[in-house]
Amino acid sequence: MGDIQSTLARSTGAVATATVASRATGFIRTLALAAVLGTAVVGDAYNGANSLPNMVYELLLGGVMSSVFVPALARARLRGRAHSRVFTQRLLLATIIGAAAATVTAVLCAPLLVAALVSDSDQSQLTTVLAYLLFPEIFFYALAATVTAILNVRDSYAPAAWAPVLNNLMVLATVGVFVLMPGPVTLTPSAMTTAQVLVLGIGTTAGIVGQAAWTVVALRRTGFRWSWRVRPVPYTWRPVRIGVGLLGWIVLYVAISQVGVAFVLRVAFDHGGVSTYTYADLLFQVPYGILGVSLLTVLTPRIARAVADNDRAALIADMGRAARYSVVALVPAGVAMTLLGPMLTTVMFIGRVDVDAARLIGTSLALSAFGLAPFALVMLQLRVFYAGNDMRTPALINVAMVATKITVVALGAATLPSQAVVVMLPVASSLSYLVGAVCGHWALRRRYGLLGFLAVLETFTRVLWASVVAGLFCVASVGLSHRFIDNPRGAAAITLLAATAFAVPAFLLAAKTIGVPEVRNARALLLG
Repeated sequence: MGDIQSTLARSTGAVATATVASRATGFIRTLALAAVLGTAVVGDAYNGANSLPNMVYELLLGGVMSSVFVPALARARLRGRAHSRVFTQRLLLATIIGAAAATVTAVLCAPLLVAALVSDSDQSQLTTVLAYLLFPEIFFYALAATVTAILNVRDSYAPAAWAPVLNNLMVLATVGVFVLMPGPVTLTPSAMTTAQVLVLGIGTTAGIVGQAAWTVVALRRTGFRWSWRVRPVPYTWRPVRIGVGLLGWIVLYVAISQVGVAFVLRVAFDHGGVSTYTYADLLFQVPYGILGVSLLTVLTPRIARAVADNDRAALIADMGRAARYSVVALVPAGVAMTLLGPMLTTVMFIGRVDVDAARLIGTSLALSAFGLAPFALVMLQLRVFYAGNDMRTPALINVAMVATKITVVALGAATLPSQAVVVMLPVASSLSYLVGAVCGHWALRRRYGLLGFLAVLETFTRVLWASVVAGLFCVASVGLSHRFIDNPRGAAAITLLAATAFAVPAFLLAAKTIGVPEVRNARALLLG
């Protein structure tokens, strides 16, 4: 157990360090884009267009890659080095062929996709041009995802985790060039110059190209060399053929997902809330990304190997470990975001967008923060299902999740004012995560028996009480700062400083008093 804990600590600590750097630079990137593009029509056009490559990638490639590749690579590695090397070569070539075909198809269909989401003519024209420039990202997303899976199965985690940092820095450089270019004082879709649109689109795509190139270089440094002599047909189909029998469920999963994404984007465009939704979702992902992604990156190959070896004890242990540490990290983060979300976005965005827009982002974040822990559990559960080559269960769970999201958004759009509809978009997503976590737990318990979830529930209860104690200091900070400071941004800044100074020590002391050993162990994991 000590060796496992030590190995997990080193690996998770390295990934967490890279993830913190990635989130920090991504945070700065978000601020820069908001400052330059705002949250109105141009900002919505850019953020909407930048969401389309992710939608198409997930629809055409992402489901197969996330559900099949890591478990398949782990099983190939168990069969010996020679078999693993040949299998990996064929997998890479299959990825390149499939990604190239998907990218060309998406570029050709860009006007149709935009027309389905955007009704305003000027905004639609700008979004279409940006989509043409951004859709090549699909190829490089696929390449980076495949190479990252190979690195992780080879027990190399940190290099790929640093790749998004390069992407963020390149987009920041793009924003800098955009600011220095001549153009209109007030950005509108019709007033933007061709050069501005080209710099924005090409620079953003270049960031994904750089991210993919970074992972390729990292793979070469492990000693792996690509062999282009691998015959494309039919041999490169063998790595994918293992999933053909389950392809229908994979297609259903990703298709249902993208129906939900498209529905939310359409409502967001109709209510002028794409940028608000995008920025709230980015901030929502930060706490999960720092620890949750780090843990799952390290544990996914272990879970795949445990399932391949039919080692139930190891599987239950890794699932429990990931769930407990996720709860320890995300419950206090969720409470803090609920109480301080508007304060955080006021400090971040005022001066870049108006006060009301900044607070709307914060309100969206605060009301959806309850979904953090369920989101982490859903991501963990999906990896367990995929490791066992079960695509059917995730697809059925996803139907329930997307149905929940669409129902909540549709009811909100029909009954609420425009700003409230925008706030409901991330709230609907969090409700869908809660539904998914409950359904996933029920399905896994039927398959594997008792999952040791009582220990997770006990950790959750203790961490929640410690978070409530810390939350009292957050509430006091909000009340006092607004009573004595009239400037909104100044009051928000003082609130955040006071909350950090008093609430964090209060949480740690309360966790120690109540008895939450995972807090101490989580710090060891992060420090490696």
